[in-house]
Amino acid sequence: MSIDWNHFTPLAALAGGVLIGIAAAMFVLLNGRIAGISGVLGGLFRSSPGDLAWRLAFLLGLVCAPAIYALVAVLPRPQINAGYGALVAAGLLVGIGTRYGSGCTSGHGVCGLSRLSPRSLVATLAFMGAGFATVFVIRHLLGV
Repeated sequence: MSIDWNHFTPLAALAGGVLIGIAAAMFVLLNGRIAGISGVLGGLFRSSPGDLAWRLAFLLGLVCAPAIYALVAVLPRPQINAGYGALVAAGLLVGIGTRYGSGCTSGHGVCGLSRLSPRSLVATLAFMGAGFATVFVIRHLLGV
């Protein structure tokens, strides 16, 4: 493994992490809710009155933020080295894992770990372990 030093941006990554942390902290302090994307999205389908507006605003912000950023800077071009079948399978597996894990990486990894939740620690370790194992098998054992 090697690092592409030309595209290594630790300050931008640090700034992004700080912004995510501040946003998650503000969300829980001001709304009493965890900023877990799967929970916010899933709540749209079973929301109670008064819940719909903030959930839609939250998700709209996630979609609009890159568009607003694109007005002042060039968006990085994503490079996906997988076919549509692999992407669909990966999406389904992530969705199933999110359901079984009672949350996603943002809910457990960002918000849960900051609250020192043992359940979130186990879930995050499981997410990360499964990701490491999948990459190892796909890239090194199967050579895809």
